[in-house]
Amino acid sequence: MKTRNIALIAHVDHGKTTLVDQMLKTAGFFKGGEDTPDRLLDTNDLERERGITILAKTTSIFYHDYKINIVDTPGHADFGGEVERIMHMVDGVLLLVDAFESTMPQTRFVLKKALEAGIKPIVVINKVDRANINIDKVLDDVLTLFIDLGAPDELLDYKVVYTSAIKGTCSLSPDLSTQKPGMDPLFETIINEIPEPQADENGPLQLQVALIDYNDYVGRIGIGTITRGHIHVNDLVSIARNDGSTKTFRVLKLFVTQGIKRIEIEEAHAGDIIAVAGLADINVGETICATDCIEPLPPISLDEPTLQMTFGTNTSPFSGQDGKFLTARQIEERLYREVQKDVALRVERVQNKEEWIVSGRGELHLSILIENMRREGYELQVSKPQVIIKDIDGVKCEPYEDLMIDCPNEYVGDIMKVIGERQSELINMEAGESNTRLDYVIPSRGLLGFTTQFMTLTKGYGIMSHVYKEYRPYKKGPIGERHIGVLVATETGQSTPYAIQHTEDSGTMFIEPGTMVYEGMIVGEHRYDFDLAVNVVTAKHLTNVRMSTRELTIVLKAPRRMSLEACLDYINFDELVEVTPKTFRMRKKILNTSERKKFDAHQKRDEEK
Repeated sequence: MKTRNIALIAHVDHGKTTLVDQMLKTAGFFKGGEDTPDRLLDTNDLERERGITILAKTTSIFYHDYKINIVDTPGHADFGGEVERIMHMVDGVLLLVDAFESTMPQTRFVLKKALEAGIKPIVVINKVDRANINIDKVLDDVLTLFIDLGAPDELLDYKVVYTSAIKGTCSLSPDLSTQKPGMDPLFETIINEIPEPQADENGPLQLQVALIDYNDYVGRIGIGTITRGHIHVNDLVSIARNDGSTKTFRVLKLFVTQGIKRIEIEEAHAGDIIAVAGLADINVGETICATDCIEPLPPISLDEPTLQMTFGTNTSPFSGQDGKFLTARQIEERLYREVQKDVALRVERVQNKEEWIVSGRGELHLSILIENMRREGYELQVSKPQVIIKDIDGVKCEPYEDLMIDCPNEYVGDIMKVIGERQSELINMEAGESNTRLDYVIPSRGLLGFTTQFMTLTKGYGIMSHVYKEYRPYKKGPIGERHIGVLVATETGQSTPYAIQHTEDSGTMFIEPGTMVYEGMIVGEHRYDFDLAVNVVTAKHLTNVRMSTRELTIVLKAPRRMSLEACLDYINFDELVEVTPKTFRMRKKILNTSERKKFDAHQKRDEEK
């Protein structure tokens, strides 16, 4: 049986996982009448809720006489480490582009990784069923992107397939009337355009690990493509380490994925994408070889983390009320377990403290980890994300990102004013009839806390995408800090309607009556640029004087609901987010009101000096 190895790459939400669903259905993976859920490869609860792919997934489809191995990659730049490593596993890519949104920042990012690896692309224009699309413009944008990225001539001669993954239709013509059910034209293009794996069946074993999975029973599992030879369960093999050393181990288990099922196999051959268990500390980039022929493949470079946060044990007065896992030992074990399967993550214990510096590729990368821990029963507190500063040739440098904004024309002025204050540089502006696209280069610091403000400014109609660009010299001055003050509780207890009624004139509340609060907890946003201590638990004093008129019912404004990402965006460097299985709260690092005021006054004096 002949083999094709391909990866699906695209900007987030351009339809990769839905397209895989349709390919599985066309290949007869499901029996007639079988009820099939959407986005089959997104098996994680968070992936299904958010509609994004967090970790790369592999599957294989049998179409006629071909076995097509497919890797579904994350579209978000925070998980771009997965994309770059996958390029070492495949011989071709399907570049999906939304027929309405056209090319986006992550489209550029993932295509750049494919071109750098010399991987042959097939362009798939997806969502052709959407209204108001302009396929000619999208095709021009795609060609321009290829040229901008310096694609060689042989890769510029790419084939284009037009699909509607949501409707399950496909054709080779931009004429939408030619769309027919099934993905057969796409399969035929893959078979005709993507080369067979360049693998040697008869040589000694060679397999480079490109992805890592983790299983509580067998530990780390290395995933990669066999480029030479074959492998069997119980084989004694050697691994060439990234540091130049070697180690011998026995293969305990081999796995392949068919459809959505991981299947144990006894042997695998050159060209197969497989998962190997047997070495607890296997790492990305290491090469599994025959014991008598140790020939490591070129190392795989990994992009370093650009953002870090401090995780700590929960020190609030409400600690232990919700969670099952509270101690430093439990949190540390969970963080280091995450490192076993996420090679883009770094964890470092803070000396003499119950705190850890956790570094990742972006806010989403770290917030997904926090949300997973919360759902598993952990309690912790986390700081505001901050960028990782590097010293490059004696120069202090910080990460910069490409930022693309699409927003209605009436909000462009406000957006440009706010984003301009964050040390950004406008690269391109493209005005349409109703929407305008703005392209910026901005320090990563400038994006901290911007998402919530952006959605408020555009009333939810704006679209924002960004991707890491490079390190540049550090710009002095505060960027991305919140300039508005907060309302901070002075007492512990249950908030009352009476107290909130007298407090909400000072700003916007984050809580409703009946919420348990503690001293130092942030309960709202002040209308001015300084913090205000407020009592939200005081009750109305009762008297024995009867009123001649009936007391009016208290009517309160609806509080502002804050998601976990919104809280991480919102807090400043003197604040924390307390995370528990049932809730999350924003708080000051110094809870005691008088101690905090003394500290703030001391800080102000230091700044004035």
